Amino acid sequence: MKPLSGLCLLALSVSTLSLSACQAAETPSAQTQQLAEKPAQHSAQKAKNVILFIGDGMGISTITAARIFDGQSKGMSGEDNKLSFEEFPNLSLVKTYNLDSQVPDSAGTASAMNTGMKTQIGKINVQPDGLLAMCADNTATAPVLMADLAERAGMSTGIVSTARLTHATPAAVYGHVASRGWETDADMNKIGKDNGCIDLATQLVNYGGTDGLEIALGGGRRGFLPKTTTGGRREDGKDLTSLWAAKSEAHVYTQTAEGLRALNAKDKQSVLGLFTKSHLAFEVDRDNAIEPSLTELTTFAIENLEARGTGYFLMVEAGRIDHAHHATNAYRALSDTQELSRAVAAADAMTNDEDTLILVTADHSHVFTMAGYPAIGNPILGLVRSIDRETMKPSPDPALARDGKPYTTLGYHNGPNTRTEDDDLSDSVVQGKDYRQQTAVEMGSETHGGEDVALFAKGPGADKVHGVIDQAEIFDIMTAAVGLEK
Repeated sequence: MKPLSGLCLLALSVSTLSLSACQAAETPSAQTQQLAEKPAQHSAQKAKNVILFIGDGMGISTITAARIFDGQSKGMSGEDNKLSFEEFPNLSLVKTYNLDSQVPDSAGTASAMNTGMKTQIGKINVQPDGLLAMCADNTATAPVLMADLAERAGMSTGIVSTARLTHATPAAVYGHVASRGWETDADMNKIGKDNGCIDLATQLVNYGGTDGLEIALGGGRRGFLPKTTTGGRREDGKDLTSLWAAKSEAHVYTQTAEGLRALNAKDKQSVLGLFTKSHLAFEVDRDNAIEPSLTELTTFAIENLEARGTGYFLMVEAGRIDHAHHATNAYRALSDTQELSRAVAAADAMTNDEDTLILVTADHSHVFTMAGYPAIGNPILGLVRSIDRETMKPSPDPALARDGKPYTTLGYHNGPNTRTEDDDLSDSVVQGKDYRQQTAVEMGSETHGGEDVALFAKGPGADKVHGVIDQAEIFDIMTAAVGLEK
């Protein structure tokens, strides 16, 4: 067996890689460098702004089911409905694998989009030969970020997420860590501490000095507050929200929906908004008096960034689609996808197709299935009722499986609740927001899927979105659209 190098041992220390996966990623693949060095293709018309929407875990089956869910919520049969971004003229399939994993995680996939380089699973914006890049006691060079290039070009930058702002996808906009788990100093292991590595919450506040991110709106307040403060997790005693506000007179911190609504987005203040201790609520559970919706956060961010006149890069994540899928709860996954569609529609209405590139994609898929021959218009969350072969109309009775019990259209390949004799499979139960769809393989949590995801695009540079591409090429599409150079 080939001996493991120090780098590979470190990879095993900071993530849950298997031995075989670690050996496969022992050295950066030629593909890594090819993706990084591939010359960008330029469109004739340049974009002033780029908005990247990421539906975390929003695979093709999620889009299809959410399209029907959205249509049925409007009184339609649903199949002929379209989500807002499905109206975009350009479409591509995107390969999502990480350097060392056929089925990826959000850290590696978000890193690919933000750097143009494939990354190992569990790592954010670092390469196999420089896992501790950006740590105080390491000289490795980290990949350049889309936000770095935008800031250097004088553009404004922002992130919006329904997850913690230190979670993998939003953190990939600004951070570099060998383990996505290093959200606060309390989460960092001995390797990180011994090498002077910096937690993601601190990296967000410190990013770019006083001219870093202009907008950062989402959840995760606990990672920015000391343990001595109610709900805080930090062991270093720092209140990072105060450090944000101290960066300049234009820097503002708010932790309530009321506080955000009291701000004039066009005043061009740099706003850190942390509305919950951890993730924001699912859309169907959200208290509007406490938490803004994804659409409201997106609208505020665009108004703020547009008012600056500098051009901007904004990443917006519907982060909780993923969390609902992990819990095999299709209702919340689809309703959060529906809210993403509303946020995209708002962004599209607020911006100009002549100067704004809008991209809508997913970081990865889930093992979420839609099957069973249900009739047209059958409730997407409901029991399967097929077409009766004699009457050629939907059967009044649900279809039955071999065990004599009905089954739902939606399900999961794996997850925490395999079928039992005691399952209540009545229509009222399976269409409820708390119902957890049945799974085939018993696991503690449902896993990601490895198939391609979709990329929808409109605006300058959208013509490069076609065919089957690698996820890292999304970086090339964004930089080429604005004319940014490494």
